[in-house]
Amino acid sequence: MKSPLKFLAAFFAACFITVAAIAADASPTGTWKWTQPGRGDNPATQRAMKIELKDGKLTGTLLAWQMGDNTIPATAISDASFKAGAVTFTVTTEFNGNKRVSKYEAKLDGDKLTGTIESPGRDGAVQKREWAAMRAK
Repeated sequence: MKSPLKFLAAFFAACFITVAAIAADASPTGTWKWTQPGRGDNPATQRAMKIELKDGKLTGTLLAWQMGDNTIPATAISDASFKAGAVTFTVTTEFNGNKRVSKYEAKLDGDKLTGTIESPGRDGAVQKREWAAMRAK
């Protein structure tokens, strides 16, 4: 009678270890790249960020990028979290003394983040657009 109980206990332990290993792989840590459409007739730009999930805390940086003849400097993300497969963070940029806060939300699916970006638009309206990034290999 003890043998089936030992087998059952070993089976459940193996299942728990497998689930824990899969959950550990579901991390947003890495370098992520995407193409941001240009406004009007302007060309699209390539964007990238590095994020790290360590001890339950999500940190990261939007990397510097080119917009026409201008180089936009790297910017740290803030208010970042990773819960239930969802990545959320904000990015605050400043240009000519004006601060602009953009809110990013995305679901992690393997090596892809898919979600939305909310940022201030013209005349105080909130602009919401789709966003998808791929993890760089």
